Amino acid sequence: MFTGIVEEIGTIRSIRRGAHSSALTIGADVVLGDLKVGDSVAVNGVCLTATALLDGAFTADVMHETLDRSSLGALSPGSHVNLERAMAADSRFGGHIVSGHIDGTGTILSLRRDDNAVWYTVSASLSLLRYIVEKGSITIDGISLTVARVETDRFSISAIPHTVAVTILSEKQPGDTVNLETDIIGKYVEKLLRPQEAAQPQSKLTWEFLAENGF
Repeated sequence: MFTGIVEEIGTIRSIRRGAHSSALTIGADVVLGDLKVGDSVAVNGVCLTATALLDGAFTADVMHETLDRSSLGALSPGSHVNLERAMAADSRFGGHIVSGHIDGTGTILSLRRDDNAVWYTVSASLSLLRYIVEKGSITIDGISLTVARVETDRFSISAIPHTVAVTILSEKQPGDTVNLETDIIGKYVEKLLRPQEAAQPQSKLTWEFLAENGF
């Protein structure tokens, strides 16, 4: 479990690619302080397991499912990544509940300065937008952020200078792909309210279809 408060920016040192997997070697400093083999580290919001500790770095394996759902497959040596160790039980909970299990990806559409803040507008699929609510929480590349606006095919966040400076948000440009994790509470609430849907095969007759057609 994570909080979405990034501890440092790491650097990809090397990538060993398999047919449908990867092994990353990530240069770091802060997160290595008490890291042990088997510990979890959020890398751009993706929960990975440290498989080896090196001098100033750690390694982590990335499986097929993770490559399919996230942007980790697009990383290359020299890429910067947001890093956060798993939450300690005695620490402050500065962000929100983040599992490190990516729901999908989005694309940055635009950046706009607003005095000292920066607005990021991100496109996302309807399957993700259903869980994104104004003033709710969203995790972008492992960063806990507050949703400022939601539209039919996109949402926006407004980031303070500190957040931009200490994360890879400072490097993002329109067209870049980002990892998204929606608020887990919304997903649990939906399943509890629709238990019969979860147990049955998917039907083309959905609540969204009925609403769009005037029912």
